[in-house]
Amino acid sequence: MNHELYSRTMNTRKYLFALIIISILGISGCTGGGKKGGATTLDWWQFWTDPAIKPTIEKIVADYESKNPGIKINLTDLTWGDGHEKIVVAFSSGTAPDIVELGSDWILEFSSNGQLAPIGKEIVTDTGKFYGWPPAIYNGDIYAFPWILGTRVLFINRGLVKQTGLDSNFVPSNWDQLKKLCYKIDSLGGGIRGFGSNAAEKHTLYKKFLPFFWSNGGRIISEDGKYAVISSDKGLDALEFYKELSDSCGMIDTQRRLEDAFLAGKVGVIISGDWLLKRIRNEKINIDFVTGLIPGPQYPGKSFVGGEYLAVSEKSQNKPEALDFIKYLTNRENELIFCKANFSANPSNKETAREKFFTDDPALQTFIMQMNLSKFPPPDPQWVYIEDIIETMLENVLFNGRPAAESLYDARNKIQKLIDEKK
Repeated sequence: MNHELYSRTMNTRKYLFALIIISILGISGCTGGGKKGGATTLDWWQFWTDPAIKPTIEKIVADYESKNPGIKINLTDLTWGDGHEKIVVAFSSGTAPDIVELGSDWILEFSSNGQLAPIGKEIVTDTGKFYGWPPAIYNGDIYAFPWILGTRVLFINRGLVKQTGLDSNFVPSNWDQLKKLCYKIDSLGGGIRGFGSNAAEKHTLYKKFLPFFWSNGGRIISEDGKYAVISSDKGLDALEFYKELSDSCGMIDTQRRLEDAFLAGKVGVIISGDWLLKRIRNEKINIDFVTGLIPGPQYPGKSFVGGEYLAVSEKSQNKPEALDFIKYLTNRENELIFCKANFSANPSNKETAREKFFTDDPALQTFIMQMNLSKFPPPDPQWVYIEDIIETMLENVLFNGRPAAESLYDARNKIQKLIDEKK
């Protein structure tokens, strides 16, 4: 035997074996947490970084770790500015965390690519206890757990309503009453406008139009997912109604400035979320207001709903532990703790929604009621592109003078092209 050749061969094999081991260890370290010092580490990426709520998140994590000494939660903060891109890169590169917080319109993007673990069998007994399952379902299975949801309602300045001669408790229950109210407030003059109409603000404008569109029976995509149907007569009627409000008595501005104007008594009716309730409370703003359900042509109407969801990476080595932590985050007590700290109006847990914190507050009750009359965007992996098409269409009609019917038809063709490209 050639000992030099044998020695070189053995050294080469040892070198290759070492490379394989290093590679395996490297991959293991990049696909969520693992076992470290006898404990299981779960990596969790989340978006709640506001100083008002972050300590609550950390406290819930610490409480879980104390009750489960074999588990360590490694918390990583994301921002809405670039969080989606970081998640995309992590899944693509095999470095995704065990648990990831996702916006409701992102779930299908990752579940349809096989990047999220199906959890339906493990949580089947929980589904009736929570709101918000539609965005989490793909091919008959569930891929994310609803956590904190969010819908939009009417905010009405009661002082301005009283100045019009209407009863200060008046809340419109249909489109005609909404138009009447906004016109009357607008006629007060003095720079006061009747309705807050959103400007061309990405990820915001379409959420204010879709409630009117859905309330009138409009659909974006057919039930079987094969056809774009946004340019129906019902869709056109809704768009023309929204444009009439915007043109005739609307203050057109960003969401924040509309809220500033509402709080300053310069606009009578706006559509907003629970963050405005939190702002009124935290800033101790003295304003006489009432919340109301989004009206339809005939009462009641529908609103837009989205939310934050918790999903498990398909490549996680700790799926049972990850799901157990998700169930802990979403239980009645912890959702109540979170909602009190953040003044959130729409917990996913139905038991939490029946707590005194919600039932004793009329404004929060409006949000709970609206949740049951709200719709999620149609589940589609390409929703982010569909959303952009709808917002461009709205900008053209509301601000650039393009005919509503023509713009709807053009949007329909663009959405249909996206559908056809999937086939």
